[in-house]
Amino acid sequence: MRFKKLSPHILISIIVLTSSAYSQQSELSKGVNYLSEFIASDYFLQLKKDNTDLDLVDSIYIRAIDFYEKDYQEALLALTFTTIPYQRVPFVIPLLKIRLNYPLISANDSISSLKNQNLPSKLFFDSPANDYGDKDKLAHFFGNAFIGYAENILKLADVFGYFVEAFEEDFKAQSEVDFRDVDVNWYGVQFGEMLETNKNILPSQIMTIRSLRYFRIIL
Repeated sequence: MRFKKLSPHILISIIVLTSSAYSQQSELSKGVNYLSEFIASDYFLQLKKDNTDLDLVDSIYIRAIDFYEKDYQEALLALTFTTIPYQRVPFVIPLLKIRLNYPLISANDSISSLKNQNLPSKLFFDSPANDYGDKDKLAHFFGNAFIGYAENILKLADVFGYFVEAFEEDFKAQSEVDFRDVDVNWYGVQFGEMLETNKNILPSQIMTIRSLRYFRIIL
């Protein structure tokens, strides 16, 4: 299992490949639009006033599960695309030195912009103390949860592992590893695997464990 090799652009590219058969009118696209509109809504802004960011993550997750009528695999995939805070994936073909921007499934520009502003950002004890915070970690978490949940069904993890090695060899999308990304990837996989036996578990519970384990170590 090679989850530790996943980086932001690689993770997104992997998810893009798994969804290549979907059209823009697919259930995935509908789900991404629905969830993006929810996060961009005035209702969600009101929720932000009265709830923690971890509570907000749970509310987005529950919305996805309800939309897909408890199809957890589809919900996790839609959550991955919804929480990516941009609409295109940049990568460079080394020999040709060509930079490409691969479009992702996303809501329209105005909804995406509002959604990105409203995404929960204070997820962990070490989230950066700025407006952006850890918004980008949500896609890491849910993308790897998708991998962890789907592994026993489609054996996706090993396939992704081989693809990641090939991708890193041929396309250099990121020059160095973000170890916090790697850490969040691991917790996302744990969440997906736990979902297989406990459908009541929430993302906030796993995210909180990350902080608790850290403080236990330093104490």
